[in-house]
Amino acid sequence: MRIAERLGLDREFGLSEFNKILILLSLLALLIFTMGLAITFGAYNISVFDVYSIVMAHLTPFVDLSSVTKLHNTIVWELRIPRVLLAVTVGTALATAGAVFQGCFRNPLVEPYILGISSGAAFGAALGIVFSDFLLSIQLSAFIFGSLAVAMAYFLARVRKETPIVTLILAGVIIGSVFSAMVSILKYVATDAALREIVFWLMGGFYYATWNDVRLLVPIIIPSFLIMWALGWKLNILSMGDDEARALGVNPEKYKFVLITLATLVTSLAVSTVGIIAWVGLMMPHATRMMLGPDHRYVIPASAMLGGAYLLVCDTMARTLTTAEIPVGIITSILGAPYLFYLLRTRGKAMLG
Repeated sequence: MRIAERLGLDREFGLSEFNKILILLSLLALLIFTMGLAITFGAYNISVFDVYSIVMAHLTPFVDLSSVTKLHNTIVWELRIPRVLLAVTVGTALATAGAVFQGCFRNPLVEPYILGISSGAAFGAALGIVFSDFLLSIQLSAFIFGSLAVAMAYFLARVRKETPIVTLILAGVIIGSVFSAMVSILKYVATDAALREIVFWLMGGFYYATWNDVRLLVPIIIPSFLIMWALGWKLNILSMGDDEARALGVNPEKYKFVLITLATLVTSLAVSTVGIIAWVGLMMPHATRMMLGPDHRYVIPASAMLGGAYLLVCDTMARTLTTAEIPVGIITSILGAPYLFYLLRTRGKAMLG
């Protein structure tokens, strides 16, 4: 029996390879269209012509900006463009990590924060905020503790050179609970100003997006995404179970470690930069599997593009729905809960096995 048949990849809604590629191209077009639309929205009323003139002027030497004010140029190029790029990058990171974690754990209800990344990063950020005079960077502190939480969970779950999935999930719950308790302690001892900043950070948002954030995340997240995509076929085999993987000549521990490490890296970077944004890593892999089936060679890139577009739409809503900006984590949660309810009602048995 062919591997594809054993994986059930030949029963994906009857879609041919051509149709799957067509769907991927459609998602790419959707992402580009969403990015092009998002830069035209904002608190300042700037014409679409001026917006694209500013963009083209920075990309080519052939556009004259004499008719565009310096303020408009700053708003578009220094505020909107970095924010759009950061939202897409973070959405790509979270959705890709979600697809990888769900494949490794063979559980469709897993999200990137399952191993305590969010709690660890929250503790690191809270530590950086409360002790800002002693720590260099909130972002660095959040990244270190987010990554540390996953490392602790992974090594806590390791038994006889193996890492059982159930044990790893339980270890993640334990580590996450410990860091959550420490966040509560920091909230208790924080000043009013620090407490407000901690709460605001925990809700997630792109309020302070800059080109420096884009330059930091893109060179790490994009190569990590490409490696995870290249390992999509290995992830298909891992999703069958460790015994099946070994029978097919794949070392499950090796590839689980590589994939979980990369997924943790991109998630920690994303969370340390913009705070905790829920649901993206859970919803987007589900949506792409409903379109394309379980083949991770297609699920990973589709999740990345759909995640980038979705988070960008949520962020655009967050900054335009009201005069005061709404944390984007609130928007994703408001949209995410009904989506999960819909999945449970329509596909509950399939999801829960």
